[in-house]
Amino acid sequence: MPVSTRPRASRVRLRIALAALASLAATALTALPAPAAEADTPVTGSLTGTLSDGATWIADVPEHWNGTLLLFSHGFGPLVAQDAPTDAVRTELLAEGYALAGSSYDPHGSMWALDSAERDQFATLDAVTARIGTPRRTLAMGQSMGGLVNAQLARDGAGRIDGALGQCGLVAGATDLDNYQLDAEYALARLLLPAQDVQLVGFGTAGAAAATADTLAAAVTAAQATPQGRARIALAAAFLNLPAWSPGKDRPAATDWAGQEAQQYDWFAHGILAFVEGGRYAVEQSVGGNNSWNRGVDYAGLLAGSAHAHQVRALYGAAGLDLDADLRTLTEGATVDADPAAVATARRTSSAGQGLGVPLLDVHTTADNLVPVEQENRFADRVRASGDGALLRQAYVERQGHCTFTTAETVAALHALEHRVDTGRWDDAATPAALQASATALGLDGAAYVRYRPAGLTVGRDGRDGRDGRDGRDGRGGRG
Repeated sequence: MPVSTRPRASRVRLRIALAALASLAATALTALPAPAAEADTPVTGSLTGTLSDGATWIADVPEHWNGTLLLFSHGFGPLVAQDAPTDAVRTELLAEGYALAGSSYDPHGSMWALDSAERDQFATLDAVTARIGTPRRTLAMGQSMGGLVNAQLARDGAGRIDGALGQCGLVAGATDLDNYQLDAEYALARLLLPAQDVQLVGFGTAGAAAATADTLAAAVTAAQATPQGRARIALAAAFLNLPAWSPGKDRPAATDWAGQEAQQYDWFAHGILAFVEGGRYAVEQSVGGNNSWNRGVDYAGLLAGSAHAHQVRALYGAAGLDLDADLRTLTEGATVDADPAAVATARRTSSAGQGLGVPLLDVHTTADNLVPVEQENRFADRVRASGDGALLRQAYVERQGHCTFTTAETVAALHALEHRVDTGRWDDAATPAALQASATALGLDGAAYVRYRPAGLTVGRDGRDGRDGRDGRDGRGGRG
């Protein structure tokens, strides 16, 4: 039977966790010449409006507009219009002459507002330009869930936008997200709570999602006390694509298996399961049902493709546990089926990578706990398969956490994107060395661009936006 709904305090914690998913990153940009065309009566200052679906939009236009309009897509959280990541970023951008705009997305449904976000962003662009005049240049920006929206704008926005910068973007889409999270949740429930029937999908209320988060979090806390429990936590963390480097800690050595698990446990202890379950509830609301499945997944093959496989095997061996037996248990007990209509809706509304219409630069931290950096590998494969690989560049910052970029790193990324828009070529502007040099030269708050190649996303289904390969072999990769 499903886990019973927890007290109201759990729902409060869930709402706090959902709101916290709205990503924060500082950004500053360089100026361009004045706009080629202006409205008959140019408007400056703070503007607001409402779209036909009830979404609200805001814009901020400086008195000395430099001609560039930035269309910002906000992350997962309350559906409130935003036109910059933070107030501090907004202040800096306006000081440099940029006009800013962004919408709430449709506020009447799920916080996973992918069924309206792209439409509302383009409608916001129309509404704002009707007030302020035609920009010389329009650039899209987006973070986290907004990074997925941003990738959709880059796919469909030729003639509307000139380029796009994504930060910590959830670019693998909703179905990959829910599938690898299901694998981790399932491993925790099946191996740590074998006698308990824990609800993992099909949440009808936020309270039901919070109850599952509480149940699994308590199981993880108890398991951390024993070698056997720690080995099983590491297995679930591998399926979750969870980094083994947590905030405030030095990165564990490459073969410090226990140290790596301890830092993965840090992420669990800091509430990641509330994000996972709350996000699942919102996605299911948006797509009309459960869009994830594990029936037919080979969990031995899935682990074999994980960058954490050696760690898991070492911890199981040290704990005297039979890893093969646990993997068989998972494979034989995997019975979750998806709602085909929900999978189809998620493919239509909540995926990206089917192509690019304008240049896109994606930036990701190497130890992102909420949107694993491995999503970039999955996304790049899809873009290359579409034939648009030349329009995509990806860059990586060596740091823990979600969207934890410095101002200098963001400014350097925007400079690289602007170079591509200006010249029609990436040249060397988006290489790690060039980005690091550009960011450092700004003299702001430091930078940590590195040469990096993400591993394949551990997901165990094929890469076609929800169609199941059912062989457990897809998504393998390596760091480089």
